This record gives sequence, C-alpha cells and structure tokens, in this order.
Amino acid sequence: MGDELRSTITEDALDRQLREAAPYIHDDGFTARVLACLPPPQRESRSIRSAILIGLTLLGSALASMLTDSGRFIVVDLVRLAQMPFASVLIMTFAIGLLAISGALVAAMAKLQDIRT
Repeated sequence: MGDELRSTITEDALDRQLREAAPYIHDDGFTARVLACLPPPQRESRSIRSAILIGLTLLGSALASMLTDSGRFIVVDLVRLAQMPFASVLIMTFAIGLLAISGALVAAMAKLQDIRT
C-alpha cells in the first residue's frame, strides 16, 4: 500500500511539473511547416452514412417480419403466457430476475477485478 501511495504522489508531482512547464516549445516554425504540408481535413458525409444505416435497418426489419409470419409467434406466446397459472408466471419472473442479477454481479466483479489490476 505504501508503494502505491508513493507512486501516486510521484505521478501527481510529475503531472503538475509537466502542466506548469512552458506551454509551447520553440521549434523554429517546424510545427507550422508540417501542418502547412498536410492535406486539408476532409469532411465526412454523415447524411450518406445515416441513410445507409436507416435503409439497412428498414430492410432487416422487413425481412424479419416476413420470415416470422409478421411476428405472429409473439402473439401466440403472449396468449400462452396469459393462460398459465399465476404461480408459474411468478416463479418464472423470479427466476429471470435472479439470472439477470447474477449476470450483473458477475460483470461487476469482473470490472472490479480489472480496476484492481
């Protein structure tokens, strides 16, 4: 723990010294010459990308709807769920909730382990 604290203090001191150093290092115009030689930045056409993404989304949605008989299976499953006894729905809901919480805990523990290393 002492080494980590000493390392943090050293890093903070180094960071402060670098920030307080000269804001610009004189290079006899080298940076300006290099920037002048670079091609001008090109603007991305976001409208074309957006149109492509929207078009592919609509195409995928239409294809999914055709392949699944216009989502009829969703209605069939909802009717089947409505006809189940309340206790079964409650147990199923509880089990799904436990699975979701377990997955979140596993993800949080993995993230914590990444932070510690």
